[in-house]
Amino acid sequence: MKVFDYWSRSMSLKELLLKNRSIRRFNQDHPITIDTLKDLVDCARLSPSARNLQPLRYVLSCENDNNARIFPFLGWAGYLVDWPGPVEGERPSAYIIICADTSIAEQVRWDDGICAHSILLAATETGLGGCMIGTINKNGLSDMLGLPKRYEICLVVALGKPNEIVTVDPVVNGDIRYYRDLDGVHHVPKRPLDDIILDI
Repeated sequence: MKVFDYWSRSMSLKELLLKNRSIRRFNQDHPITIDTLKDLVDCARLSPSARNLQPLRYVLSCENDNNARIFPFLGWAGYLVDWPGPVEGERPSAYIIICADTSIAEQVRWDDGICAHSILLAATETGLGGCMIGTINKNGLSDMLGLPKRYEICLVVALGKPNEIVTVDPVVNGDIRYYRDLDGVHHVPKRPLDDIILDI
């Protein structure tokens, strides 16, 4: 399968946003180092935080055995009802698990989404790809990781070298569900700009 053809020159923000699609199939043999994960979390650290409380904490995983233990706790694509997630060989090379330290803030509001997006944009800029996962067996994953009770899992960011093509398409007949065609290309319908700007 053809993988993403990343630009060698610097991308504008809009180009980066277009490249930053949710990737769910990866070249599992492409390693990601712990230093790379720390660099990505550093981008999250510099992102905005409600009241500047900075309550998020991060669990990093880039070892095969630990990745394999994390994988069963994740849900992958709600609209692809017959697809259980990536097969062995196409699974992520790394995970960043975003947790809220409830001793700092009982609710993180939107910090987790902002920081996950910063991580994904930074990953895309380096030629990696990822997926923000909110369908998580949080209790099971917390127990497996041995997380202290004060840390609540918010999101998991799966990361790796993309092994699929993802396109942005116009919405047809109001249907916003993503899908895969017979060639395995993943299509993501987006509403037109004129439909989302209110003329009031």
